[in-house]
Amino acid sequence: MPRPRDIGWQHGKMVGGHRHHVQCNYCHRTMIGGVTRFKKHLASKKGEIRGCEAVPKEVRDLIRKHLAAVKLRKTTEKKQKKVDGEDLDEPSSEDKDTESDDSDREMAAARLESLRTLHEAEESHQQMTNEHQQMVGTREFFDAFSTVKEDQESMDQADMAVAKFMYDAGIPFSAANSFYFQLMADAIAAVGPGYKMPSYHSLRGKLLNKTVQETGELCQELKRSWEVTGCSVLVDRWTDRTDRTVLNFFAYCPKGTMFLRSVDATETTKSSEALLDLFDSIVQDVGPKNIVHFVTDTTPNYKAAGKALMNKYKTFFWSACAAHCIDLMLEEFGKMDQVKEVLARAKRISQFIYNHAWVLNLMRKKTGGRDIVRPAITRFATNFLALQSIVSLKDPLHEMFTSTSWMQSAFSKQRAGIEVAETVVDPSFWSLCAEILKVTKPLLTVLHLIDTEERPSMGYIYDAMEKARKGIIVAFNNKESEYYPYLKIIDQIWEEELHSPLHAAAYYLNPSIFYNPSFSTNKVIQKGLLDCIETLEPNLTAQEMITRHITFYEDAVGDFSRPVAVRGRESLAPATWWSLYAADYPDLQRFAIRISSQTCSGTRCERNWSMFERIHSKKRNRLEHERLNDLIFVHYNLRLQERQSKLNKPMARGAYDPICLEGMGIDAGDWVDNPGVLEGEDLGWMDVAVPSDSLNASAKLRNVNDYDDSLDDRGSDDTKGNDGSLDV
Repeated sequence: MPRPRDIGWQHGKMVGGHRHHVQCNYCHRTMIGGVTRFKKHLASKKGEIRGCEAVPKEVRDLIRKHLAAVKLRKTTEKKQKKVDGEDLDEPSSEDKDTESDDSDREMAAARLESLRTLHEAEESHQQMTNEHQQMVGTREFFDAFSTVKEDQESMDQADMAVAKFMYDAGIPFSAANSFYFQLMADAIAAVGPGYKMPSYHSLRGKLLNKTVQETGELCQELKRSWEVTGCSVLVDRWTDRTDRTVLNFFAYCPKGTMFLRSVDATETTKSSEALLDLFDSIVQDVGPKNIVHFVTDTTPNYKAAGKALMNKYKTFFWSACAAHCIDLMLEEFGKMDQVKEVLARAKRISQFIYNHAWVLNLMRKKTGGRDIVRPAITRFATNFLALQSIVSLKDPLHEMFTSTSWMQSAFSKQRAGIEVAETVVDPSFWSLCAEILKVTKPLLTVLHLIDTEERPSMGYIYDAMEKARKGIIVAFNNKESEYYPYLKIIDQIWEEELHSPLHAAAYYLNPSIFYNPSFSTNKVIQKGLLDCIETLEPNLTAQEMITRHITFYEDAVGDFSRPVAVRGRESLAPATWWSLYAADYPDLQRFAIRISSQTCSGTRCERNWSMFERIHSKKRNRLEHERLNDLIFVHYNLRLQERQSKLNKPMARGAYDPICLEGMGIDAGDWVDNPGVLEGEDLGWMDVAVPSDSLNASAKLRNVNDYDDSLDDRGSDDTKGNDGSLDV
């Protein structure tokens, strides 16, 4: 059995295949000296090696406890060895003196005798050694086997204890995906046997209060950064099963996203005036001087309230969520007759496959475990991502529906099966799919760009939309009659719903775009830049300095012309680039950093419906309501901080895709329909082939993935989605 993996490797990785070179997942510093030295780096103890400034407090405390336990164990073992050593039969000091007196006289004879018998002694010793090693090896083998067996039994018992706890408490299985699940286990193991779990009253009392305090301190760090970068206030709206409208408010900055408040706005949303009052209270909480961007969806009352809010303060901008606007474009595409028909046929393929276990099993075998449906951040993005997925599986699907297995099955004789098989082998269907994807792929690329968390998206949306337009024109070989219906929809929504002076100014101030030979400007961009200068910098003297100094940026002189600045245009986020190379022009620097640090999408906000349903479901006394608000504050901000920290951690199963949200409660809609994969079939849920991606969306929608049927059932923290309710 291999040696257990050291806890340090959960927080660092080898560099160049050398176990003594470890790179930290949090600060990316490479430590030389092995995993023990790296753990001291994580522990950040003063007086030792340089500590990690980015490590989460929970990880730092856990590593400190681990190192203390290791030190205690080594000390105990050392003392035990010392005690064992004193029991050996050693000659007394008196015996040693006698031996010393006789040694000179006997030395010569002993040396001669040794030489004469050396060969025989070596042979005898070798024979005895071989016999001894054989006996010891046999004993060690059985001892090791026994230890392995005992360790495995202990692990099995621990697994069963965790499983029974979750079954008894009704905790969703996705809770095992929590970042803190393994941290909890490691912390308990570091304490050792006898640890008593916290009580019901501790969890809802002092421990919750302590966590609120710690979370609040982390949020204060984000708030302090607003003085430099400003922030975007994001309004996330959703409607529950009883048609109640809940608004969740978040504040975004490059350091992370912070949950602010959740409000039952069922009555408020009926009037733009009431919404304006609510939005105004959020602005006062955050501070008007800290806000650069206020983001809502495109619903008329929200647009009216957002614009009224912007006109009231005149120090920040309102705009619609870019992801929602792109979803509107995709929705309008879906209403076109040709697109509607293709989507309907594609959905029938997906529904038929996911409604029958045998067919689903056959598909996964033909596709190597790949699935069709992947829920996305928006409803209509899901439609076209699924269509794109079906097209990518064209050959395996064709092979599947023309295979002997399919032909001999009962499904091939059913009306639905015949219809689906005919669609899959129809060349005209695939031709129409390819034409639709010419339009939707560029927009899905924009959606991917604006919702990534690698860098703020504000500086890229304008350029991305321009490239998408040009890409669509090229895809249709410049045939206006073919691309015009699509571009008409895109341009209308861009002009009426999405475009903001912030987008134009951020485009102009993005060095990777501005210094590109293909860059071009127009009066819309110039006017947007001037609008931003007047709005975000009310001081006339500062406005004058910005307009004067921006020519140095345009001409790339001074620090802007340094070789390292030229190289950094592409590799650095725009705000970082400005912070490094615009120190000689502080007013321009501050202005550019604040614009470049914003997001243009509010879809990055995760939801936990059960949490919000509990807080808004019934009347509670004041203490209960405060406690539940504390729970939501802690829950969301821990999630958001974890999500931010994961950007510094290599993904376990491929790159992070921000527009695919498996495990976040996003519905795949009618691509899966109401599958009954067990009804009337011999196959059960344990018999269906396991998808290659453990985040498989269709399985989640069938609740099949609640049972992890992979061979390696050790936990992985690369998924999210625990949507359990919390008792208060």
